[in-house]
Amino acid sequence: MLSALEGIRVLDFSHPLAGPYCTLLLADYGAGVYKLEARSGDMGRGWGPPFAGGEASVFLGLNRGKRGISIDLKPRQGVDLCLRLFDKMDVLLENFRPGAMDRLGLGYEVVRRRNPRLVYCSISGYGQHGPSRNEAAMGLVVQASSALLSITGTGGGESVRCGYGVTDVTAGLFAVVGIPLSAVIYLTGNWTPYDGDWVCFRRRSR
Repeated sequence: MLSALEGIRVLDFSHPLAGPYCTLLLADYGAGVYKLEARSGDMGRGWGPPFAGGEASVFLGLNRGKRGISIDLKPRQGVDLCLRLFDKMDVLLENFRPGAMDRLGLGYEVVRRRNPRLVYCSISGYGQHGPSRNEAAMGLVVQASSALLSITGTGGGESVRCGYGVTDVTAGLFAVVGIPLSAVIYLTGNWTPYDGDWVCFRRRSR
């Protein structure tokens, strides 16, 4: 029996937590996910304890079912290799700060010209445009700036961080919904946001 996303190829540039959670679910639905890491390794490898076999358990849990690849993006050869990979992919997902992929030479416009049917998904704290695009957006920061902390805490009024990465997980879930919807809408020709295939998610609206 075929899975829902059987045959779909995803190139995953993301790091913890929202992006890997999104691609974990895409892999669960049958997509072939290729996780790209820097030569130094994903930051999530050190998130522990607990550890299992020298690897952080959270890293193993978020990246099960994926194929791992490592490319050094600093030399031009690494960028060229990524561009060739884009030709074979259906989805690209990244959660760097806005503008980082452009500086690498792997931004949306470059990829769109090379592979117009690829769904390019960007997850960021405050969106790709606007006055807050460059602000730091780790989970605790977003919980505070969105006032989520105002409804958690103790009876004495002290705010307490949520027990799990709710902002990251929610962003990852919305990306899971948005990626296939964007592909369907693009293929049917009914509506083409950002020229058809750039899906942007932010963890907090302003």
